[in-house]
Amino acid sequence: MSEEYTASAQPDVSIIVPLYNEAESLPELVAWIDRVVASQHWDAELLLIDDGSSDASWSIIRTLTPAHLRVRGFRFQRNYGKSAALTVGFRQVRGKVVFTMDADLQDSPDELPELYQMITEQGYDLVSGWKKKRHDPVLSKNIPSKFFNATARAVTHVKLHDFNCGLKAYRSEVVKSIEIYNDMHRYIPYMAKVAGFSRIGEKVVHHQARKYGESKFGLNRFVNGYLDLITLWFTSTFGRKPMHFFGLGGSLMFIVGFLALAVVLITKLFHIWTNTPAPLVTDRPYFFIALTGMILGTQLFLVGFLAELLARQSQDRNDYKIEEEL
Repeated sequence: MSEEYTASAQPDVSIIVPLYNEAESLPELVAWIDRVVASQHWDAELLLIDDGSSDASWSIIRTLTPAHLRVRGFRFQRNYGKSAALTVGFRQVRGKVVFTMDADLQDSPDELPELYQMITEQGYDLVSGWKKKRHDPVLSKNIPSKFFNATARAVTHVKLHDFNCGLKAYRSEVVKSIEIYNDMHRYIPYMAKVAGFSRIGEKVVHHQARKYGESKFGLNRFVNGYLDLITLWFTSTFGRKPMHFFGLGGSLMFIVGFLALAVVLITKLFHIWTNTPAPLVTDRPYFFIALTGMILGTQLFLVGFLAELLARQSQDRNDYKIEEEL
């Protein structure tokens, strides 16, 4: 570890690297980052978040002494996931510009100066890398990734080609304004947009083939990514106003059921008035369909009402981000 970090100092950049069993790549990665930082004359800190590695990653972190970086290490007691590692990193950083990158050497630190320029000179709030040419298996990773990113663009309306790219740059205000949970780190750009940071850019970055170890990407991550996307969209859209979803849906279902029931009853009364034979109301399937619709509509409305009561108890219900004050 490098010299002790003082809370009063505000470095130019903070670099967050979450890692899990990356003992082989760590020395090479840190040396590479150190060279880039030295070439830019940055005052920089490097946060290495060990997500419960079972190899020698933490032992290596303890011995790292780069010449131009303040290394800060954090070790989880067990494997919590990348979102947890980024959450800790975002809480701890003090740099004016924040970078995130993976530890497997597939993200090139040589991209950092241009990302820094896009934040500081071009006015972006967040810049995401786009690995346009990938060195990954086509069937197991590249094709699923394209489908995933196309869906994410359609749902979030954030025009990025590679949501899952680990190489990103942020203004410090962005990382202090968003909360990552579960596996939502894939959707940090969308979270930033919801938080009011709309200047989101993209830069084509070089993607290197994995040099050490094996990829931790699997089918479960692909499936979970879609479920997380639906969850995030729903909570960000209706989290503060659940009655707008449940109440509207319940009301429409109740009205349709009520009108269908009215048609059944009016038809029955017409047959009675004209003294013509007609089946019993309870013998008609429309009666039960209408009744079910009214019951479900009432239940949805009550769910919305209860959700509104819970939302009113939320501690951040009146948490509004103020950008400037005179």
